[in-house]
Amino acid sequence: MHGSGRGAHRTIVPSPRTLSGVTRRALAVALALVVSLAGLAAAVAGASPATSGPRAGATADQMGAVVLIGTAGLTWSDIDQERTPNLWLLLRDGSSAALSVRSAYDNTCPTDGWLSVSAGARAAAPRPGTAADPAERACPGPPSVVDGEVAQWPAYLQAARDERFGAQLGLLAQQVTDAKLCIRSVGPYAAAGAALPDGRVPQWSELDPQDLLVDLNACPVTLVDVGVVRDPGDLVGGDLAGDEPAGASREEQVRAIDARIGSVVAAGPNGADFVVASLADAGRSEGLRMVLARGPHFGPGLLRSGSTRQPGLAQATDLTATVLAGVGLPVPDAVQGSPLRSDPAPDNSERRARERLQTLRDLGESSHDVHGLVEPFFQVFSYGQLVVYLLVLVLWKRRLGSPETRIRTLGRVRAFAVVAASIPVSTFLANLTPWWRFPVEMVSVVAAVLGFATVIGTLALRGPWGHRPLGPMAFVSAVTIAVLGVDVITGSRLQLSSLMGLQPVVGGRFYGMGNPTFGLFGTATILLATAVSSVLLARGARTAAAVAVGALGVFATVVDGAPFWGADGGGPPALVPAVVYLVLAVLGIRLTWKRALVVVAGVVGLFFVVAGLDWLRAPSARSHLGRFVQAMIDGNADDIVVRKAQQNYDLVTSNLPLTLLVPLALVVAIALLARPTSWGSRRVARWSATAPTLRAGLVALVMMLTIGFLVNDSGVSIPAVGASLAVPLIVSVVVSFLLDAARASAPTRAGRRADRAR
Repeated sequence: MHGSGRGAHRTIVPSPRTLSGVTRRALAVALALVVSLAGLAAAVAGASPATSGPRAGATADQMGAVVLIGTAGLTWSDIDQERTPNLWLLLRDGSSAALSVRSAYDNTCPTDGWLSVSAGARAAAPRPGTAADPAERACPGPPSVVDGEVAQWPAYLQAARDERFGAQLGLLAQQVTDAKLCIRSVGPYAAAGAALPDGRVPQWSELDPQDLLVDLNACPVTLVDVGVVRDPGDLVGGDLAGDEPAGASREEQVRAIDARIGSVVAAGPNGADFVVASLADAGRSEGLRMVLARGPHFGPGLLRSGSTRQPGLAQATDLTATVLAGVGLPVPDAVQGSPLRSDPAPDNSERRARERLQTLRDLGESSHDVHGLVEPFFQVFSYGQLVVYLLVLVLWKRRLGSPETRIRTLGRVRAFAVVAASIPVSTFLANLTPWWRFPVEMVSVVAAVLGFATVIGTLALRGPWGHRPLGPMAFVSAVTIAVLGVDVITGSRLQLSSLMGLQPVVGGRFYGMGNPTFGLFGTATILLATAVSSVLLARGARTAAAVAVGALGVFATVVDGAPFWGADGGGPPALVPAVVYLVLAVLGIRLTWKRALVVVAGVVGLFFVVAGLDWLRAPSARSHLGRFVQAMIDGNADDIVVRKAQQNYDLVTSNLPLTLLVPLALVVAIALLARPTSWGSRRVARWSATAPTLRAGLVALVMMLTIGFLVNDSGVSIPAVGASLAVPLIVSVVVSFLLDAARASAPTRAGRRADRAR
C-alpha cells in the first residue's frame, strides 16, 4: 500500500539512520497502543450511570399523572400573548423547547407523530399516492376506531417493519397497562398513540369539549388530540385540511387550537404534568415544532433532553419517555428518547418568557433557513473554486502572459486557495452572529462566512509561517481543529444549524461530531500532522515527528470518539488507521498486509470496547454507540446496518452522475498515490526535501476519507466535505512550490531575452 521497496520509499521519507529496526517498531506499536488506551480511558470516564429525567428512578408508589396534549403544525413563531393566550401562559409558567418531529420521511404527518409517541421511536403511516418522494404524497387521514380497535393498525405495523427504525408500536400503552395502570385517549389521532400492540384502544372517546372533565380524570396517563394546524399554501393536493372549517386561514386554525388547549388544561386533574406538543409538520415543508410542559416537575425554564443534550431542544421520542417517567414507570431500552427535565429560570416574569420565546424562535428559524441554503451555498463554493483552478491551469500550461504576470497570478491563486480553505470552519463561526434574523438569509450568512474566512486567511498568509509552503496549510488546519474541538467539548452549539454541521430538522444527531464535521476535523488532523512532521523530519528529528503525529492522533481520536464529547462511532475506525499509517511512514516502516491486519483488528476492538462501555451507562444516557450494542443484544442490529447502507446507496444514486464524483475521485486519488512509482507520487516526490511526508500524508488522508465513506451512514458526505478543506490547501502548497520555481527561473529567462535582443 505504501510502496514496494525501501528505495522507492526514500524518495518520500528520508531513510532513518539513527533508530534501529527494533526501536522503530517498538515506537510504532507504542503509539498505536497509546491511541487505543486513550479511547479506552475516554470511554471509562464516560461510563458512569446517569439519569436524565425528573422521575427516571421513580417507583409505582410515587405515581403522578400526565396529560399529553397533541397537535400538529404549530411553531414558536405562532405564539404570542394576543393570538395564543393559553399557550403564552404555559410558556411563561412552564418549561419549553423546540421539538424535532422527524419520523421516517422528510416531512411528518399527524399520524406519524402519534405513532412515534406510541413506539418511542420513529414511525410513520403508509402514505397514499405514487410519487417517488413521500413528502410529495398526501398525508393519510386520522385513524378510525372500530369496535375498540384501530382499523388501520395492521398497515401501521407493516410500515414499521419496512421502515427499519426498530419501532415497537403500542409500547407506551403496553408499559402502562403492564403496571396495572390505565391510559385514556381522546380524539382521533390520540387513538394511534394510546393503542396496544394488537391495535386495541382502551378507554378511547371522540373529542368533546363538553365532556373533558370526565375524560381527563379517568386515568393517570391521558392523551388528548386537540386537532391540527395545516398550512393552506404548503399542502400536497388532496391532503387533509385538519379539523378546521374548509378554507380556514392558518391564524384561524392557531386560535382554535389555543382555545382547545386552554379547555383541556382547565379540565385536567390537579397536580398533573401537562405536556403540549406539536407532533407533526403543517404540510410538505419540514421544520422544528414546539413543546411545552407545566406541572409539579416543570416550572419556568427551558426543557432539556438527554437524547439531544441541548437546552431548549427535544425530539418527539422524548415524549414517550417523559410520560412513562412522569407516572413512575421505567423507560424501556426500546424507547429512543429520554425523559424531559427542566432547566429552571430565575422567575416567571413576562420578560423572561419573551427571552425564552426569542431563543426558541431562533432555534426554529435558523434550522429551517439553513436547511435550504446548504445545497446552493456549496454548489457555488465548489464549482467556483473549480473554475478558478482550471483557468489558472490553462494560463500556466500555455505560458500565457509574461513570467512576471504568471508569478503574480500564482500569488493571487495561493491567497484565494487559503481563503477558500478557511470557509468550511467559518461556516461554524458564522453561527456566532444571528444571520437568520436578516431579511435575505443567504446574503447574511455568506457575509458572515466570508468575514471570518478573510480574517483566518489573512492571518494564515501574513503570519511568520505564511512564506513557507506548508505554513498556511498548518495554520488553517490548526484553526479548524481548535474551533471544532472546542465546540464539541463545550456542547456542539456552533454545529447546530450551521451550513456544515448538525441539522436539527433532519433529526439524525443533535450533539457530538456528525459526519460532515468529522470530515473536516479528520482532514484537518491529517493535514496538520503532515505539515508538522514534514518540518521536523526535514530537520532530522524523526522521533519527534512520529511523536507529534501520534499525539495529534490521540487528541483527535479522543475528542471524536469519547461518548461525552464527539460520540462518533464511525470516526475512529477511519482516523486511527490513517494516523498509524502516517506514524509508520515517518519512521520509515513499510505497511505490510500483516501489519495492516493488526491495525484493523485493533481498531475494531477499540470500537467495541468504547461502544460496550457506553452501553454500561443508563439507557437514557447512552450515545448511539451504546444503543447499537443494545440493538445487537435485541437482535435487530441488522435493521440499523441495512438502513444505513441504504441511506449511503440512496445518496450516491439520487443525483447521478454528479454524486458519483466523490467515490470516483477517491478511486483516482488512490490510483495516483498508492504506488511510489505512479505519476501522482512522482510529482509529489519533487518536493520531498521541503515536505518529506507530503505523499504519505496524502495517502493517509485518502485512506481516512475512503474508510469514513464506507463505514458511516451518509458517509458520502465525509470525503465531499473533507475535500472542501483538503483541495484548496493542497492547491496552496502546490502553487507555493510552483512560485518558488518560477521566481528562481525568472531572472534566467529575462537574461536570455536580453541576450537575444543584443
